[in-house]
Amino acid sequence: MKSVLRGGKAEPHEASLIVVYTLAKALSISPLEIYQMPASLVQDLLRVHGAVKELEAEELKKETKKIKR
Repeated sequence: MKSVLRGGKAEPHEASLIVVYTLAKALSISPLEIYQMPASLVQDLLRVHGAVKELEAEELKKETKKIKR
Protein backbone atom coordinates (compact mmCIF):
# COMPACT_ATOMS: atom_id res chain seq x y z
CA MET A 1 0.00 0.00 0.00
CA LYS A 2 2.86 2.42 0.77
CA SER A 3 4.28 2.07 -2.72
CA VAL A 4 0.87 2.87 -4.19
CA LEU A 5 0.60 5.98 -2.02
CA ARG A 6 4.02 7.06 -3.26
CA GLY A 7 2.81 6.94 -6.85
CA GLY A 8 3.28 3.28 -7.69
CA LYS A 9 0.90 1.19 -9.72
CA ALA A 10 -2.32 0.29 -7.92
CA GLU A 11 -4.62 -2.64 -8.32
CA PRO A 12 -8.28 -1.59 -8.71
CA HIS A 13 -9.12 -2.68 -5.17
CA GLU A 14 -6.23 -0.65 -3.71
CA ALA A 15 -7.15 2.40 -5.78
CA SER A 16 -10.75 2.12 -4.61
CA LEU A 17 -9.70 1.98 -0.96
CA ILE A 18 -7.45 5.01 -1.37
CA VAL A 19 -10.23 7.01 -3.04
CA VAL A 20 -12.70 6.11 -0.31
CA TYR A 21 -10.23 6.87 2.47
CA THR A 22 -9.17 10.19 0.91
CA LEU A 23 -12.69 11.49 0.43
CA ALA A 24 -13.98 10.23 3.76
CA LYS A 25 -11.08 11.94 5.52
CA ALA A 26 -11.34 15.16 3.49
CA LEU A 27 -15.11 15.47 3.90
CA SER A 28 -15.24 14.06 7.45
CA ILE A 29 -17.90 11.54 6.50
CA SER A 30 -18.28 7.80 6.79
CA PRO A 31 -16.65 5.67 4.09
CA LEU A 32 -20.06 4.05 3.61
CA GLU A 33 -21.39 7.37 2.37
CA ILE A 34 -18.71 7.42 -0.34
CA TYR A 35 -19.81 3.99 -1.55
CA GLN A 36 -23.38 5.27 -1.87
CA MET A 37 -22.40 8.25 -4.05
CA PRO A 38 -22.57 8.15 -7.84
CA ALA A 39 -19.14 7.56 -9.39
CA SER A 40 -19.29 10.90 -11.23
CA LEU A 41 -19.74 12.76 -7.93
CA VAL A 42 -16.82 10.89 -6.39
CA GLN A 43 -14.63 11.85 -9.36
CA ASP A 44 -15.70 15.49 -9.16
CA LEU A 45 -15.02 15.63 -5.44
CA LEU A 46 -11.59 14.08 -5.92
CA ARG A 47 -10.74 16.72 -8.53
CA VAL A 48 -11.81 19.51 -6.19
CA HIS A 49 -9.89 17.98 -3.30
CA GLY A 50 -6.79 17.64 -5.48
CA ALA A 51 -7.02 21.27 -6.60
CA VAL A 52 -7.38 22.47 -3.01
CA LYS A 53 -4.36 20.43 -1.94
CA GLU A 54 -2.31 21.86 -4.81
CA LEU A 55 -3.21 25.41 -3.77
CA GLU A 56 -2.32 24.63 -0.17
CA ALA A 57 1.05 23.26 -1.25
CA GLU A 58 1.74 26.36 -3.36
CA GLU A 59 0.89 28.68 -0.48
CA LEU A 60 3.03 26.67 1.91
CA LYS A 61 5.92 26.86 -0.53
CA LYS A 62 5.52 30.65 -0.82
CA GLU A 63 5.49 31.06 2.95
CA THR A 64 8.52 28.80 3.33
CA LYS A 65 10.45 30.94 0.83
CA LYS A 66 9.49 34.10 2.74
CA ILE A 67 10.78 32.64 5.98
CA LYS A 68 14.10 31.61 4.41
CA ARG A 69 14.78 35.18 3.22
